[in-house]
Amino acid sequence: MSTPEQIDGLVVVKIGTSTLTRRTQTIDKEYVRNLCAQVAELRAKGTPIVIVTSGAAAAGRERLGIAQRPSDIPTLQACAAAGQAVLTEIYATELGARGIACGQVLLTRRDVVDREAYLNARNTMLRLLDLGAVPVVNENDTVSVSEFAFGDNDMLGAIVAALLGASTYVILSDVDGLYTADPSRNRDAKLLHEVTVIDQSIAQMAGGAGSMVGTGGMASKVRAARAMLAAGIPMVVCQGRRPNVLLDVLSGKEVGTKFANATATVHGTGRKLWIGLAEMPQGTVVVDDGAARAIVHEGASLLPVGVRASRGAYAEGDVISVEDVSGAEIARGVTRYSSEDMDRVRGLKLDIVQRFMEGKEGQPAIHRDEMLVF
Repeated sequence: MSTPEQIDGLVVVKIGTSTLTRRTQTIDKEYVRNLCAQVAELRAKGTPIVIVTSGAAAAGRERLGIAQRPSDIPTLQACAAAGQAVLTEIYATELGARGIACGQVLLTRRDVVDREAYLNARNTMLRLLDLGAVPVVNENDTVSVSEFAFGDNDMLGAIVAALLGASTYVILSDVDGLYTADPSRNRDAKLLHEVTVIDQSIAQMAGGAGSMVGTGGMASKVRAARAMLAAGIPMVVCQGRRPNVLLDVLSGKEVGTKFANATATVHGTGRKLWIGLAEMPQGTVVVDDGAARAIVHEGASLLPVGVRASRGAYAEGDVISVEDVSGAEIARGVTRYSSEDMDRVRGLKLDIVQRFMEGKEGQPAIHRDEMLVF
């Protein structure tokens, strides 16, 4: 996979279900109208915009007259099918009233794992942008199953941002940003305006999903931020219902929490981003402190000698997670050993490995060219 060329000033904006809906859990058309007005103003200034929207299932429940979120997959997917039409109609109407066309793009994880489908999706969105349209992206919930689902649209937005080489990724949420603690429970909680690295302390500040109608939460946003830091793309999480919030963020005002590190090495381009963002890890290896330092700070490959433990069943060529001894995921990459072989070689130096494993002479566990470091 080649690295996508940078589109000058491209902004990917993701809107969560809880931001799009009223308290009645129906789509707030007035909110969409205000958002599209901001998009139109930015477009008039020459800023290309891609919208990643949630809310299909909520819109479908309203259209189908289903009061509560269904618990069975077929009904959820039926709601999504009905809701996709509703959402597209709303965005098309509001953008069209401002002279802007939109094009619906539905993705599953399979679409971005498969190289041909990945390139087709990318080319479609690039062409829509070339034609002056706004791509409106959502997960294709009508066909997604757990194996291929993104789980939340925060990561879908991150994948789209990396796929198109965006300059900024903005998540319009129902929270102000990342706090040092839960502000609803702790009066001393403070909003973090800037985060330059995702470490254990940052990860611990993020909780689980907190909305009845959404699937994400601050934890999913921190995972997306970690990916964007690896890709070198600034990301902002902010209160989506603040007036003119998108205009304020992109004008440089201090809004929400910005995840960015201008001095960090960009670990993720092209195939590495594909590995780290799109592929589903099939297993995990735990590495010692020396290996973790070499991977994160020195751009080194992971050698078998640095592997302390292996979990899961995976084959050579699968994507696996790399964790340090504290349990933090520090990277993902393509393994050169199966899980069975990894158990045989972990903790051993390469000169010992090559004595009893033919064809593995000099083979790292994961080569640095096939590893995305978070």
